[in-house]
Amino acid sequence: MSRIAFLGCGSMNEAILSGLIAAGSEPSDIVATVRRAERAAELAERHGVVAIAGSEDPEANREAVRDAAVVILGVKPVGIAALAREIAPVLAPETVVVSVAAAVSIAQLEEALPAGQPVIRTMPNTPARLGKGVISVSGGTSTSAEQLATVRELFETVGTVVEIPEEQVDALSAVSGSGPAYAFYLAEAMAAAGVELGLDPELSALLARETVAGAGLMLGEEGADAAALRKAVTSPNGTTERAIATFDEKGIPAIIAAGARAAAARAAEITASLD
Repeated sequence: MSRIAFLGCGSMNEAILSGLIAAGSEPSDIVATVRRAERAAELAERHGVVAIAGSEDPEANREAVRDAAVVILGVKPVGIAALAREIAPVLAPETVVVSVAAAVSIAQLEEALPAGQPVIRTMPNTPARLGKGVISVSGGTSTSAEQLATVRELFETVGTVVEIPEEQVDALSAVSGSGPAYAFYLAEAMAAAGVELGLDPELSALLARETVAGAGLMLGEEGADAAALRKAVTSPNGTTERAIATFDEKGIPAIIAAGARAAAARAAEITASLD
C-alpha cells in the first residue's frame, strides 16, 4: 500500500500534495477527491495526480481510500466526522487517517472510525504552500511510532514538523496556526503608520510588506533568535529604541498574549461544538 488519498484538496492539501511530489513521490500514487470537475482537471494537469470530481458522493471518497496507506482529511471541521464515518467501511486496518482540520479532536475522529484505526491530528499553517510551514503532529491511541514517523516525513516536505501532545494543540494553533495573520496585521499597521507620517499609501504598503518579509527571512536563518536580532537593530538612545519603548508602554506584549489566549479559547469552543 503506497497510495496517499487527499479527501478535499483546497490550498492546504494541495500544498502538501505539491510538496510530496517535489520530494519525489510518484503522482500516480496520489489521489484526490474534489467537488468540481474543473478543479479535478486542474489538479490532474498541474500535478499529474489522479483527481476525482464529486467529493460529496460517498462512493467517490470510498474509491479514493481503498488500498491507501495514508488518508488526509481536508474538509471543513464541521464535516470531518461525517466524512470519517463515510469512509470507515472500506479502510484497511493499518491505513493512517490524518486530519488537517482545526479543532477536531482525536477522540472525535476515533469515535467516527473503526476501533483501532490509526489516527493523527495535525495543525499546519498557510506558509506550507511555500514550503515554509510549521506543522504539529499528535498521534491517536492506536497510532504506532512508525506510523507517526511516516506522517512526520510526509509533512516535512512542506515545512518544520513538531510532535506535541494533543492538549497543546490549541496553544500551538494560537501561535503558529493564527500567527501568519498576526504578521500580516503588523504589516497593515506599519503601512497605515507610514501614511499617517506622510508617505504615499502605495509606497508605505511596499515598505511594510518588504520589511516584514525580509525580517521573516532573517528569522529563518539557522540559529536565529528574535530577541538577539531585535537588540542588534536597537541602538541605545536611537529611533528604534524609542519605538520599542513606546510599544512596551502601550502594553503590546500583553495585548499579543491576550489575543493568543482568545484564539486558544475559541479553538476549544469550536471543538466542544462539534461533539
